[in-house]
Amino acid sequence: MTRKQQYKSDVAFLWSKQHVNGGELWSGADGSTGKGSPFSTRDVALMLRELGYTRRDSIVKNIAELLFQHQHPDGRFKSSSSGAIYPCHTIGTLRVLCWLGYANDKRLRTTFDYLLSTQEDDGGWKCNKFSFGRGPETNHSNPGTTLEALDALRFRDQVKFKDAANRAVEFLLWHGEYKLPAGPCHFGIGSLFKQTEFPFFRYNLLYYTYVLSFFPNAAHDKRFKQYFKLLSSKLQNGKLIIENPNRHLAHLQFCMKGQPSELATRRFRELEKNVRIDWKLKVEN
Repeated sequence: MTRKQQYKSDVAFLWSKQHVNGGELWSGADGSTGKGSPFSTRDVALMLRELGYTRRDSIVKNIAELLFQHQHPDGRFKSSSSGAIYPCHTIGTLRVLCWLGYANDKRLRTTFDYLLSTQEDDGGWKCNKFSFGRGPETNHSNPGTTLEALDALRFRDQVKFKDAANRAVEFLLWHGEYKLPAGPCHFGIGSLFKQTEFPFFRYNLLYYTYVLSFFPNAAHDKRFKQYFKLLSSKLQNGKLIIENPNRHLAHLQFCMKGQPSELATRRFRELEKNVRIDWKLKVEN
């Protein structure tokens, strides 16, 4: 049985929300692709990917083309037809396209170049939008945006991106130690961060650990190992229990609140394999 068949009721529910925002393919009436979470175009694309949809499926192709329609010549992506373009809009769309199988699409070359050209001195990325004022925490980059950028970079196994990825890893490991709100959008590490969330919408323990596991300089670091140990402690009978799902998705089979999630566990096993290989190689060397 395929994942699509196993979770057909979840897929049907997402399909029923296709026009909830007023446009096609979960977009808004103004063409926005990032608004209306968890039923925005970008969020649903990530869920469909987890539910077994790939670039070979017409729905994925159509979503990708809709996202590419919002790309500017300089590589940036708008998330709606009006308003400013913030780095989080571009990075959010970029990482979704990477998840959908478009990481090496030639249309994304300028977007990856944009990513490299806008990295901050501390290794992260941030938007110059100060919704919470201009306190000292806004001197730092946004950890959530940086995690999404690193998620996109992991799909590109090239020397060109190694330095940028390493700097982003170090920034995120620093924040794992600092824990206080950082960046203009106040990303912090507290009790909510440490609850198991799925799918990968927000800055949280599972997503943080999953992305960092792809980078050896993170997997070998004691700061990462603390979070990996914490996540591992949440396994029950070998499976991850969903503690804090999006409230609109809490009834779905693949991410039901308080229940084991096979798909979240699948991602955990993937990150576990990443770190075990890295740790083994370090011992052997």
